[in-house]
Amino acid sequence: MDLSQLFALFVASRILHVLTAVILVGGGFFLRYVLMPAAEGSLSTLDHDKLRGAVVGNWKKFVHGGIAVMLLTGLFNYFKVILEGSHKGDGLYHGLIGTKILLALGIFFIASALVGRSTGTAGIRQNARKWLAVNFLLAVVILAISGFLRMRGVPPAKLAPQAAAVSQASL
Repeated sequence: MDLSQLFALFVASRILHVLTAVILVGGGFFLRYVLMPAAEGSLSTLDHDKLRGAVVGNWKKFVHGGIAVMLLTGLFNYFKVILEGSHKGDGLYHGLIGTKILLALGIFFIASALVGRSTGTAGIRQNARKWLAVNFLLAVVILAISGFLRMRGVPPAKLAPQAAAVSQASL
């Protein structure tokens, strides 16, 4: 099958992947740097606990659904790269993608622990400010890696000779 026949599906998967990341990272940022300080400074302990319970109850659906979407679209997007063979033998690309995947799994764990009820992850929930900040920092690292890989593109040696000349000329 010619991959160009799946172009619309690849575009849709990429948009869904990025949109989900924006929602999850933006939501975590909002919780940590806007909602938490405002709630702690203006609500009684009882009201704060009620608000926290309501927010976590709603946010949990986005976290769990978002993790599922990120895993599915991420695997699909990587599958496209494998099928294309555009980064075959590109150790830097695969090393950075592997790093992104491991960091994302860490983010998924922390996010799940923050909205979960397990006693094993209660310590994470008790230090939610710290762990939301850690998650945001990990997301920034993933974003930096993604930006680097997007700007780097496919190394000229991996492109067809004619495309490599065009790529070099555009620099």
